[in-house]
Amino acid sequence: MTTFNIETVISLLTLDEKVKLMAGADFWHTQAIERLNVPLIRVSDGPNGVRGTKLFNGVPAACFPCGTGLASTFDKELMHEAGKLMALEAKHKGAHVILGPTCNMQRSPLGGRGFESFSEDPVLSGLATASVVLGMQSKNIAATVKHYVCNDMEIERNSINALVTQRALRETYLMPFQLTMRDADPKALMTAYNRVNGEHVSQSKFLLHDILRDEWKWDGMVMSDWFGCYSLKEAMDAGLDLEMPGKPMIRVPKSIAHAVQAKEIHINTIDDRVRSVLKLVQWCQKSGIPENAPEDADNNTPKTSSQLRTLAADSIVLLKNENSILPLKPSDSIAVIGPNAKIGAYSGGGSASLRSYYTITPYEGICKRHGKNVPYTIGATANKMLPALGPQLTRDDGSVGFVGNFYLEPRGTEGRTKIDSFNLSNSHMFLVDYAHEKFDNKLYVDFEGTFTPEVTGEHEFGAVVFGDAQIFVDDTLVVDTKINHTRGEAFFSQGTIEQKGRISLEKDKAYKVRVELGSPGTSEHYKDIDPSVAGAGGIQFGAMAIVDPQIEVYKAIELAKSVDKVVMVVGLTQEWESEGYDRASMKLPGLTDELVTAVVKVNPNVVVVNQSGTPVDLPWLDQVPGLVQAWFGGNELGNGIADVLYGDVNPSGKLSLSWPKRVEDNPAFLNSKSNKGQMLYGEDIYIGYKYYEKVDRPVLFPFGFGLSYTSFKFSNLKVGQDEKNFNVSVEVKNTGDKAGSTVAQVYVGAVDSSVERPVKELREFSKVKLQSGETKTMNISLPIKYATAFFDEYEGKWSCEKGEYLVSVGDSSDNVTVKQSVILKKGFLWSGL
Repeated sequence: MTTFNIETVISLLTLDEKVKLMAGADFWHTQAIERLNVPLIRVSDGPNGVRGTKLFNGVPAACFPCGTGLASTFDKELMHEAGKLMALEAKHKGAHVILGPTCNMQRSPLGGRGFESFSEDPVLSGLATASVVLGMQSKNIAATVKHYVCNDMEIERNSINALVTQRALRETYLMPFQLTMRDADPKALMTAYNRVNGEHVSQSKFLLHDILRDEWKWDGMVMSDWFGCYSLKEAMDAGLDLEMPGKPMIRVPKSIAHAVQAKEIHINTIDDRVRSVLKLVQWCQKSGIPENAPEDADNNTPKTSSQLRTLAADSIVLLKNENSILPLKPSDSIAVIGPNAKIGAYSGGGSASLRSYYTITPYEGICKRHGKNVPYTIGATANKMLPALGPQLTRDDGSVGFVGNFYLEPRGTEGRTKIDSFNLSNSHMFLVDYAHEKFDNKLYVDFEGTFTPEVTGEHEFGAVVFGDAQIFVDDTLVVDTKINHTRGEAFFSQGTIEQKGRISLEKDKAYKVRVELGSPGTSEHYKDIDPSVAGAGGIQFGAMAIVDPQIEVYKAIELAKSVDKVVMVVGLTQEWESEGYDRASMKLPGLTDELVTAVVKVNPNVVVVNQSGTPVDLPWLDQVPGLVQAWFGGNELGNGIADVLYGDVNPSGKLSLSWPKRVEDNPAFLNSKSNKGQMLYGEDIYIGYKYYEKVDRPVLFPFGFGLSYTSFKFSNLKVGQDEKNFNVSVEVKNTGDKAGSTVAQVYVGAVDSSVERPVKELREFSKVKLQSGETKTMNISLPIKYATAFFDEYEGKWSCEKGEYLVSVGDSSDNVTVKQSVILKKGFLWSGL
């Protein structure tokens, strides 16, 4: 590996070279300065797996459970191991830096990216983030904590102004970052797109310098989110070190040279930005990853699968288990019903999405554990858009999928130039980072395959496109997005709404399907988009037979009558929960609710497995005896679900989010939309359980809740005190007949205070495994300055008031079974970490 001295390099760099270092070389790399032995480094998404350098047709990778799932393990050691495995994945993708983890807050269940962050509680979020970061960086892969700060909804995210009090900003939204800086020293940080109190974060001196650098004394590297640098001087002065991606839109040589000459930007400021970039590049050399390293899928090993399976199972939360309907037995007569049973909802969408090594569907996992295939029917569809057409197509050799041929000229051009050809299976393709030396602005792609219908009748085809597209079936034009081209939410609000068309087809007859895509540069509809940003655009195309949905419900009813127990797998997919847009409601898609209600009427022995990253409506909850929250569980989601359903793993997950009865009960309900670019954080410090407890509003399931196949009891709580810590000691006993794990959740509340405060706040947690009948003593230390503090806006510092505090321990926010008061004899103010 090359070596260099940072200060020597800075002294020898030309201004043009310094400018290069302050912006990306392309989507995934920094710039190299070869003459001074400064190598480039590679960054890669993301929060639940390492994708590599391609959004389109990337190298397969491991997919981990989503953030809310990982946090629901309440297991810092396990999350540390997850971080180490992510680092190993990064090495197989030649990446020096992982763009994650994400530690924003779930103000509302509807936040499109809520699944990606850890928790509604800032302490759980911060300690989970720190654990993952420590795991990554222990293997010399740099972590990038994001998105700093208040990127908590996706609506108008590049311009929305989060109006938040200093107290809420500090206690809730900055706290996960603060704890991560305190405990893990992440090497990089990514700024959020949005504004906070009128100023874009990427150019906020208050956030990037006064708090991050000066108060917290953090000396890592700050990068923008992609295309999230909006100014030259302001961002440079505030402390934004790196504009991403390249080619830069703001930090171009002529502009910076002009600003330096005019003394608008000081050369010392440029040197500070360059110094931060060089420090990260230098630290990354410890990984041993060479420049432009090849990407591979060689980490798809039994060991990796075993680790992912553990993560999937341990993230699962058992929410209801009346009459001990679980665990199942292989001798049980069961059926599997539901729209999510045979799809691999392994992750949410956006930066979290990747091409997984493989996916074990819930149905596959259940059948494997049951010892034979069990009867199944879908019951209802849950697609936001038409089901992906790619897996329904075949190539000329009979293999599943289709061919994509890439040209520089449109179809019909004599002697058109083919520059690429791919065998593909995923018909959702984001092509903004597609690169070819001959591709500049205009690209034409023909996707071709054979479709063989399973039924006779009308079929619907559809396309969502960032560009222009037409779908032909045996040369008959069925869909044309050039007509009525209307922008929607897809492809970060640059894609169209789904355009659909119908055609009658015969069962078992082979039809040639051709999808013609023109990149945004070929379209009259994208004159407002910079071609360097749009790239080759994107497309999603799908198809399905037109069927009466009530027929599918009827099939499910008849199947449910024929068995003793029914496992219903329902939920959301990355079509519903994704970066780029928020959900419209908490309702499950389509006829899902009607399906569950209909099935439980004819067979009361129903276990519902829900897959989502955030809460959904459960109008049938009182009617079903079993409910399991399985999140987006990664590659091994199906095996993890089966492990819990059959009792091979005793569920130990605890909800990282409160589960409201309805979205209107959420404290941010009135303030989760844009009001002409403004979003008031009107709930202030009261998000999640802190609000529900304060106003005594019931929820379906409280924060920290989760059942087990055994039972536990906390007792003999003792709280000691030294100069810096409250030292908590508590006994926990497994009072059931099975081995299992539980979480000691330690909450602290001020008995009296000069300001309004939550009833109690999570301050620490620890997980323990116990055999049946076993008792252990758990010792947990709470730093007093964090356990008792609120942010005093008048003083501009953290305040720990003298007086009485109630320390309580339990297994959820509403089940703290042991309590003890402790007296802080002398109050004090503090700042920093």
